[in-house]
Amino acid sequence: MSNTDVRVRFAPSPTGYLHVGGLRTALYNYAFAKANNGKFILRIEDTDQNRYVEGAVENLINTLGWAGLQYDEGPEKGGDFGPYFQSERLDIYKRYADELIAKGKAYYAFDTPERLQQLREEQMEKKLQPKYDKFALSLSKEEVHAKLEAGEPHVVRLNVEPGPKVIIDDIVRGKVEFDRDVIDDQILIKSDGFPTYHLANVVDDHLMGVTHVIRGEEWLSSTHKHVLLYEYLGWDLPRFAHLPLLLNSDRSKLSKRQGDVAVESYREKGYLPEALNNFVALLGWSFGDNTEFFNMQQFIDSFTLEKVHKAGAIFNIEKLNWLSAEHLRSRSADEILILLREEIEKSKYNNDELSDDYLKLIIEAMRERVSFAFEYLQKSPYFFEEVSSYDEDVIKKRWKAETPDHMSALADAFEKMDNPGDKHDYESVLRATAESLGVGAGKLIHPVRVATSGMGTGPGVFDLLYILGKEKVVERIRKAVDSIKIG
Repeated sequence: MSNTDVRVRFAPSPTGYLHVGGLRTALYNYAFAKANNGKFILRIEDTDQNRYVEGAVENLINTLGWAGLQYDEGPEKGGDFGPYFQSERLDIYKRYADELIAKGKAYYAFDTPERLQQLREEQMEKKLQPKYDKFALSLSKEEVHAKLEAGEPHVVRLNVEPGPKVIIDDIVRGKVEFDRDVIDDQILIKSDGFPTYHLANVVDDHLMGVTHVIRGEEWLSSTHKHVLLYEYLGWDLPRFAHLPLLLNSDRSKLSKRQGDVAVESYREKGYLPEALNNFVALLGWSFGDNTEFFNMQQFIDSFTLEKVHKAGAIFNIEKLNWLSAEHLRSRSADEILILLREEIEKSKYNNDELSDDYLKLIIEAMRERVSFAFEYLQKSPYFFEEVSSYDEDVIKKRWKAETPDHMSALADAFEKMDNPGDKHDYESVLRATAESLGVGAGKLIHPVRVATSGMGTGPGVFDLLYILGKEKVVERIRKAVDSIKIG
């Protein structure tokens, strides 16, 4: 097989949001396709009509696009192997179900729900593995025909026959074996005429030329049924790779009960797509060294299925937050400006008076202090609105009896400045003022910060003063002198 033959698919069900585990599956499939000059297919597995959620497909496509995972074939894009919605392929599944029945590899079953429940209870009482007892195979051809003619509810089941163990050569798991006598006669076509995952999945993967099935570990226990279907239909097997489970910190399976699992939630919270991709890529895979920060192309260049781990991967939100900060800081000021503008538009600070140059000064001053674009507003509101209060703890510590006189002298000195060109001009004036007052520079630096920002932390104080500008600095200092009362 040449690299150009590689074809992989991401096949989610439209049941709501995109789970982070689904994003990882899509990401690994995408990276594998790109690393091997192959094709990445999006297929919608919408045969379970009871679980279908209106708008879920559109949301899925939008979320994959946000994450930068552009598929080569699928809904909206089309391709040579469509339709890409399983609900539009029902005649195809029926055709192959009929072929299996004709070969004796599948059969009609007319059992009532009551009979199946009774069978299950009896098997559990005897401590037997619950599985279908092949009762329907005892029906004669005439009986089957009559029931079909009468329109009796029925399903189509896989006929698991005695034989050697089913062996799966999994790229991640290695050799996995299943005894045939523990494999149930799985339902292939439900009573509503829709296929189950098992039949539709195998038929579609074969007809769409899928060469590698890369999916979550939870499907490993069903893969023996899929192997049998390939065998019964006379088709070559794809290569299988089952990805490790995603786990909470307590090693329980990742679920929304312990935190957000929807990609859309992380998007809404301000995480960058490249940061989330970076984080998700590390949930079961690594470069093989200590590298943790990387971009998509670096990931693709290094990605192989052989590097995927078997052990479950811990979802560590602290690492995601660290990566979010690193990716934001790695962006240029122009790129961050776009993000900051989006945040401003959503905020109470939305106005046309904030110039790009002004915002870029804020971006550089706060770059090392923020992890998300919205934190530019959250952590430094004083750049966007007037100071209305002062941190009481800072006032207690930094605002002394002599401070008002010191601040008034500093405001006078700043007011006399002639067109300050950069932050160093503010530093020179402050230090000269401190010297004339006979005090250390710290006696002015800390009070002027709280006077102009209301806070005790932030960017370098001289960056703060330069960005605000002379008039605003003088105005805020004089306001603080009048407003702040101690003891």
